[in-house]
Amino acid sequence: MTWVILTGRQHDLDQVSTPHKIITNRDYLSHPALFRGQRPKVINLSNHYSYQSRGYYASLLASSRGHRVIPTVETLIDLSERKLYENALPELEQALNRCRKDLGGVFPPKVRIFFGIGPSRSWDRFARLLFDWFRAPALEVAITDGGEWASIRKIGFYPLARMGEEEKQRFLEALEIYTGREWRDSKTRTPARFSFATLVNPHEELPPSEISSLRHWARIAEKMGVEVEPITKKDLPRLANFDALFIRETTTISNHTYRFARRAQQEGMPVIDDPLSMIRCTNKVYLNELMTTNKVPVPPTVIVAGPADFEVAAQTLGFPLVLKIPDSSFSRGVRKCVDFEELKKLATEWMEDSDLLIAQKFIPTQFDWRIGVLGGEPLFAIHYLMAKKHWQIVHHKANGKPDQGGIKTFTLKDTPSHVLETAVRAARCIGNGLYGVDLKETKDGIFVIEVNDNPNLDHGCEDSGEKDELWVRLTQWFLDRLER
Repeated sequence: MTWVILTGRQHDLDQVSTPHKIITNRDYLSHPALFRGQRPKVINLSNHYSYQSRGYYASLLASSRGHRVIPTVETLIDLSERKLYENALPELEQALNRCRKDLGGVFPPKVRIFFGIGPSRSWDRFARLLFDWFRAPALEVAITDGGEWASIRKIGFYPLARMGEEEKQRFLEALEIYTGREWRDSKTRTPARFSFATLVNPHEELPPSEISSLRHWARIAEKMGVEVEPITKKDLPRLANFDALFIRETTTISNHTYRFARRAQQEGMPVIDDPLSMIRCTNKVYLNELMTTNKVPVPPTVIVAGPADFEVAAQTLGFPLVLKIPDSSFSRGVRKCVDFEELKKLATEWMEDSDLLIAQKFIPTQFDWRIGVLGGEPLFAIHYLMAKKHWQIVHHKANGKPDQGGIKTFTLKDTPSHVLETAVRAARCIGNGLYGVDLKETKDGIFVIEVNDNPNLDHGCEDSGEKDELWVRLTQWFLDRLER
């Protein structure tokens, strides 16, 4: 990976010893073929970003050359006028005021944030959020402290030319952290063309991929010029040092997995799972509406919005029926109700936390089809068998390790065409990433139960039908987007 640091003047970073390329914005603009055949990451440290200045054109032309740059032109425009970033202020001010206690109850009139890092740890929450909103190397925030509530008067760029020696040292330390992965000694290995980050949680009970499976993928990816490196939730600050992100822990829009996906998208990185897919797949109410609108077959369904819908669900679906919390995974938050009293009790309890529930007709089967879909095409096919003496593929016990049913794998060639076609139709409603489509096959036809944005991929399981071709296609999906 090549880092290119653009400065406004020839000697702005003379004191920096770095393997990265440091050039002026004038030289970058004047030599469009300078990095031809490469896809560098550009840090634009121009002293001025005003419209039609060299700093502005450096970010503008970086994007046209296929270079990943911060700040982008969109960020330059967003921060050019207060009215253009006003929508960010409520969230930023809330985070700012949460820092008050750690700061001794008083805010300075101005604070400088470098690559999402503040002058002390007390600023961490606010600095990270500011960097999420505005991807810029150095920002200055003017603060008005009213005593009980501090407000943001202005957000602007903070150029190298205005930094004193102590402040510039802090900036350079933040720069080193941001580009930190490139400071490692790489003499002992052949440099890869690309590096992929794989977000994992080593302590997760039911991860979507075991670490051993990711090591298997890494061996295959290495032959294709790709280095795969596991990262954890603490590595968000260095995410931009990679070329792509593959999230391999259970996703939810309320935790760090969504934050990682959003950050990757802001950096222009190919990502599985992307934020929009996470939003669409996470909620079963939305999925049911989306599938119905697109005429994808789903089980008879009733949306439960209050006690009046209990009777509607009972009369429409009969018993037993399946009640679901809209945001759930791995068979959690999914229960079978055998009569009206059980439905009423469970729905009343769950509606304390969710305004809507989803009730579906119970369709008994010995297995669920899981069809993996990548980039709008089938990737793998498998039967997930029901857990022993249970109606789901995962049986979550009150005390103890969850039971899982077995598997039966198929090649795509041997999978019924109507199963593949229905799965692909469902996945394409979501997006162009990686999805696991769960279907039930009955005498009345095939029904899509849900589309998962974070499907299991394990060596010796989901890849049993297509073997290593699955991992090759996964790697190529990322490469196709990086090489465009």
